[in-house]
Formats: sequence, C-alpha cells, structure tokens
Amino acid sequence: MADDSQRNFRSVYYEKVGFRGVEEKKSLEILLKDDRLDIEKLCTFSQRFPLPSMYRILVWKVLLGIIPPHHESHALVMKYRKEQYWDIHHALHVIRFINDSTPQVDVFLRIHQLESGKLPRSLAFPLEPEDEVFLAIAKAMEEMVEDPIECYWLVSCFVNQLNSKHKDSLQQLPKILEQYLNIEDNRLLMHLKACAAMSKLPYDLWFKKCFAGCLPESSLQRVWDKVISGSCKILVFVAVEILLTFKMKIIALNTAEKITQFLENIPQDNTDAIVSKAVDLWRTHCGTPAHSV
Repeated sequence: MADDSQRNFRSVYYEKVGFRGVEEKKSLEILLKDDRLDIEKLCTFSQRFPLPSMYRILVWKVLLGIIPPHHESHALVMKYRKEQYWDIHHALHVIRFINDSTPQVDVFLRIHQLESGKLPRSLAFPLEPEDEVFLAIAKAMEEMVEDPIECYWLVSCFVNQLNSKHKDSLQQLPKILEQYLNIEDNRLLMHLKACAAMSKLPYDLWFKKCFAGCLPESSLQRVWDKVISGSCKILVFVAVEILLTFKMKIIALNTAEKITQFLENIPQDNTDAIVSKAVDLWRTHCGTPAHSV
C-alpha cells in the first residue's frame, strides 16, 4: 500500500511540475511488450494519459484496426495494406482521377471514395460536405505522419470510426456543449444566446473535423488520443475551454458573424494549455477511467 501511495504521489508531483508521462511511458511500454496487445487496456491508457509521441502512431493503428493485436502479424498486414493502397492508386491513374501532380490529400480522398463506393462519375462533381471533413482531417494527419501509406490508412479508418462508432454521439455534441457551458459560465452562454450565436458556432470545425484546421499539431494529437480511444465527448470540453479562454474577447463582440469568425481562427499560442484544461474539465465531469497494467 505504501508503494502505491508513493507511486501516486510521484505521478501527481511529476504532473504538477510538468513532467507528465515519466512513469506512464514505462506502463505503456509494458503493455506494448505483450504478444497480443490488450485493446481495452490501450484504450484506457489513452483515455488517462497523452500518448508518448514515439508510440502514438503504433497505438492509433492498433486502436483503429489497421493492424491486429498480434505482434507477429503487424508486418504482414501492413504489407497487404501497402499493396491495397497501390492497387487502388494505379486504378485511379488509369481512369484519370489522379496524376503525378495531384496533391497527396486529394489522392487520399479519391482512394477512400473508391474503396467506399462513393467515387463520383466525374472530377467535375463538387465535393460533398463529408469530403471536406475528410480533407481537413487528412491535411492535419499529413503533418503528423511521414509515411503516406500509413497516413492514408490512419485518415481513412479514423473517418470511418467517426462515421460509424461516433456518428450518433457527434450529432448530440452541440446540445451537450450548451449544457456544460451553462454550468461553467452562464453569463457567457447568455451573451452567445443574446447574439443568436449558439446555432452559428463552428460546430463542423469542432466536432465533425475534430478541430483539424483549428488546433496546431501538438494540441490536436492529444485531443485525437481521446477520440480514437473511444471518447468523442472530449470535443465538447475543448470547445467549452476555448469559449472560456477567450471569454472577454467574445463578450466584446456583438454579432454572431464576428464571434464565429473569431472562433474559426483562434490564436495558436495558447492551445496546449487550452487542451490541458479541457482534459481536466472532461475528467471533472466524466470521471477518470480505471487503469491497470
């Protein structure tokens, strides 16, 4: 018991002085040494702690089902993923949907469309709203992942997760945002309602695109850790914390258009602190998942 309390004290101390992850990294390494990775434990770890950058892509690939839990299958499955990518890439070249100068994220979109049976009959067809979401997430992921094939599968499987597992929950997030903002700062909520801004907040940017194009890479990764491991509700608390952080600026604006325009282009210099506060707020309202190694 003394060892547990001492360990808990150290973890809290490390967190307070800014050395989060000293012992957590060791815990994750123990989980990753298992012959068969425990998906539930990896989800719980990702919910509780930010993933160390050196392991983030591996954990995301496992949680999104890109590779199976068994270590010995990883190389073979990625070989098949690579072959599948290049087969579709070649087919799109043949039908002239892509060429050597097509931007990488547009290539990703066309591969995803062909895979999901949604490739338009012509390049002249305008992009659908869901395509815009895909491109936003792809542009953000491209900054995080060097290998284009890994990047494609991460984007495609993340978008599929959002459209299946989280689809119903995502539709409820604007209403849930209003509930928590009422708890945290009723005056700010009243101002947004008085300006008729609540219905015009950048919900697509925040919730459908999961803050891609809003937060810089270092902040966005920590938010996506939570979403990929099962909690899209973290998106609500990031939105609440953005509103709280820029409260004085928002209250000084008196139209929905000005408020929305500001929120779509928030300053980028304080976003890590915003995400940290959002995670704390999320834990306060939703609790902390139990974790065992």
